[in-house]
Amino acid sequence: MDLIEYKAKEVFRKYGIPTPKGVLVKSHSELTRVEDIAPKVVLKAQVPIGGRGKAGGIKFASSTDEAKARVSEMLGMIIRGFKVGSVLVEEALDISKELYLGITIDRSAKDHLIIGAAEGGVEIESLPDGKLIKTHVRALAGLQSYQVRDIVSKYPLNAEQQKALADILRKLFTLYVKEDATLAEINPLVLTKDGRLVAADAKLSIDDDSLYRHKEYERVESDLTPLEMKAKQKGIALIQLDGRIGVIANGAGLTMATLDSLEIYGGKGGVFLDLGGTDDPERVTEAFMLLQEANPSVILINIFGGITKCDTVAEGIRNALSNLKKRVPTAVRIRGLNEERAKEILRDAGFVPCDTMAEVARTAVEMERKLGG
Repeated sequence: MDLIEYKAKEVFRKYGIPTPKGVLVKSHSELTRVEDIAPKVVLKAQVPIGGRGKAGGIKFASSTDEAKARVSEMLGMIIRGFKVGSVLVEEALDISKELYLGITIDRSAKDHLIIGAAEGGVEIESLPDGKLIKTHVRALAGLQSYQVRDIVSKYPLNAEQQKALADILRKLFTLYVKEDATLAEINPLVLTKDGRLVAADAKLSIDDDSLYRHKEYERVESDLTPLEMKAKQKGIALIQLDGRIGVIANGAGLTMATLDSLEIYGGKGGVFLDLGGTDDPERVTEAFMLLQEANPSVILINIFGGITKCDTVAEGIRNALSNLKKRVPTAVRIRGLNEERAKEILRDAGFVPCDTMAEVARTAVEMERKLGG
């Protein structure tokens, strides 16, 4: 479970990690709450995705009246499928430096991993490895004092600032362990011009398998898009991404391999739907109709029939297409049990089935390019 920013900051404050002064505004009737914050503020749409700034989800205001007007504009706007239901209004920090500090799980090493960097406010993946401070922490031993000293010594801070950073690091690690987190991240960790260290942003992901120990998160806003929630309610695995090619496959491994194949040929999945082991034509039709709601420019279907019967999946695809008002260019590969019968059904529906995953991925990308994608 990924906590939305304001909720993550509530948890940070619970453990004594400094965050900016702020209020959460959920409706136009609460705009007067903005008056409790400094005249210069930053306004953050509370949606469970990254890239808010580019989508207009982060704004600045230099007066109370301007802040109220901006919040009013932001409430109700749609950002990548999420309706903005609340805006976090925080004091604008007087920034001297932006740093990075995060803790996650290194599954390969089977240890906790602390990652630091003297550059914050950017995607950590964009920094070269040489600029990252990495320290593994044994789960049974926990964070040791010598590790804290070593980590903070690598930041460009004076002695007092390093002492404050050490305190934040210890508190963040305690939070990470006690809350059963898989990620606890501060990006950026701001050094203000008056020498304070403040968590300007907060990301906190809680292990789903530990939620029975954390009843306080039961009412936390879902990090699913409305379409993902609709699919979940129907028992269908669907995830929305940034691209324009909709993917239907069966099985998590094949689905991920299909997305990788698209990347190889320069394409990008916009939504992917995992049929799992179903071969019920009605279920396939229902899944196909859900995918259509994401409005993909092209659809890629990649089915391997082991337990799943290819012909019944093909029937579901044909039935779905007959109910569509607008036909979307579709590339299909279907192999396995009852494969030849499935191909006959697809040909009768106007498709030219592909034989390999590489071929169907390349075909889907070419279709998108012809549409100007």
